[in-house]
Amino acid sequence: MDNSTEGTWDSLPIQLTEGILQTLEEVKFTHMTPVQSACIPLFMRNKDVAAEAVTGSGKTLAFVIPIIELLLKREEKLKKKQVGALVITPTRELALQISEVMEMFLRKFPQFTQILLIGGTNPIDDVEKFKDKGAHIVIATPGRLEDMFRRQADGLDLASAVKSLDVLVLDEADRLLDMGFEASLNTILGHLPKQRRTGLFSATQTQELEKLVRAGLRNPVRIAVKEKGVAASAIVQKTPSRLCNYYTICRAEKKFNNLVAFIRQHKQEKHLIFFSTCACVEYFGRALETLVKKVTVHCIHGKMKNKRNKIFADFRALKNGILVCTDVMARGIDIPDVNWVLQYDPPSSASAFVHRCGRTARIGNHGNALVFLLPMEESYVNFLSINQKCPLQKMVLTGEVVDMLPKVKAMSLADRAMYDRGMRAFVSFVQAYAKHECSLIFRLKDLNFATLARGFALLRMPKMPELKGKNIPGFTRTAVDTDTIRYKDKNRERQRQKMLIELMEKRVTPMPKRNYIKNKPWSKQKTKNERRKKRSAKRKLEEGSDVEDEDMKELLKDTRILKRLKKGQITEEDFEEQITSGINAKRSAGGASSSCVAFN
Repeated sequence: MDNSTEGTWDSLPIQLTEGILQTLEEVKFTHMTPVQSACIPLFMRNKDVAAEAVTGSGKTLAFVIPIIELLLKREEKLKKKQVGALVITPTRELALQISEVMEMFLRKFPQFTQILLIGGTNPIDDVEKFKDKGAHIVIATPGRLEDMFRRQADGLDLASAVKSLDVLVLDEADRLLDMGFEASLNTILGHLPKQRRTGLFSATQTQELEKLVRAGLRNPVRIAVKEKGVAASAIVQKTPSRLCNYYTICRAEKKFNNLVAFIRQHKQEKHLIFFSTCACVEYFGRALETLVKKVTVHCIHGKMKNKRNKIFADFRALKNGILVCTDVMARGIDIPDVNWVLQYDPPSSASAFVHRCGRTARIGNHGNALVFLLPMEESYVNFLSINQKCPLQKMVLTGEVVDMLPKVKAMSLADRAMYDRGMRAFVSFVQAYAKHECSLIFRLKDLNFATLARGFALLRMPKMPELKGKNIPGFTRTAVDTDTIRYKDKNRERQRQKMLIELMEKRVTPMPKRNYIKNKPWSKQKTKNERRKKRSAKRKLEEGSDVEDEDMKELLKDTRILKRLKKGQITEEDFEEQITSGINAKRSAGGASSSCVAFN
């Protein structure tokens, strides 16, 4: 392997254990990379390390080797359920990859065990595995690890197990924060002992990352490893020096045709194709499976919970093929011999662009990356050059370009599942475009929805807020009634037909007329205070109040007369007259009553 080297492993100022040197020789890692030669001695001298290095520079070995060395040098040997090292990483694919590298070295050190705690598996299985076999090294994603700390009811006391922790590693630390794991990390860090060695590894530095460095590391040694030959220049390139980075300009309706033509010209190579959303991966991935013959096509995205690990492993084993994916595969993933990284959609953030490109040209190998841009997005090239120190060269695509969109439309007409995927893909793309970080370049108002819909091979425009009230000239809806398109899956079609029948019955059956109570004018409505007084009076009567029925009636009557006066409905003379007459009537009634009593 052709490496960017910093000398052999023997040249390290600290001697490595024989078992580690043997493993390095077996896998033909004869020389160190710059980040490895800088980090390993510091880690082994019990220093906290905050390392920034370009993607694909060999950061994994820079912490795997020190972890094993530090555990070997412990005075008190670890017990079965004592955790000595913890590695936290943002995605399960990266965690799986680190676990494989760790396993490779642990073959020479059977006294140590490791456990992988990631999503996509049953958490109870992880609990039982730890209770049964324990683990000295834990490699985990934040969500699953945080969940494990809460499993005391299942008999797992991970908080006690990590009290013996010597080393904590946060790999792709900036991505951990980008993906919203800050709260989970704070919870996890709260369980860990303060006296530990901490390593923080990342391809980019951010303000949020700086906060994490200050909070989680004690007097860290900061390491920034640049590409050889560019470190002294004014512009420090953030992508590997052996990466050829290209861009091409094409209209929205030509984009997919150009992608298919490019892949057909490079059939014997290994490609990663990045799309902006999960729905786009599902739609265009299915189209590529059908249209690109004799090439294995895999699809992977964040919403695939249980299949991702197998798909990732299968693609890694391929010599050539296509992996259609979202940014879930953009960080830290090491897939052997990737020839081309194709960015069908630019990522939502500029830093993600660098990480996508870093899936090729790893550890000193050569690689290529190509991003497809619309004509109004060309200024993005200059932005990347300035903002991300990532210069791009223009590529003019040559060769025969065949119009594949009619075939994609035919796929949608033949199976409603494909039709649904296309509609979801279009909607999700527009919504993602509207949220682009670089909103001065990627502006929703600049999108031509007609050409975009033709590029997605849509049969009709979807109903969505972004298109409400807009006239879309230049797009012709298919003559076929899309409601008649059937699912190839007979069960799904049976369910759809059942729902259609129920919907028709609802439309045919007249809805029963409701007797709506007309709202009274506000001026005639009872006031809240009046209603409250009536309720209070009624409650007192029911409770056997001392106030007599007749007295209560008179009181309410007087209140109503007073209100009429205040509203100007009666004059003061009328008010006096009505009140006086009421009093006289009450006296007369009282006198008659008294006479009756005396008579009796």
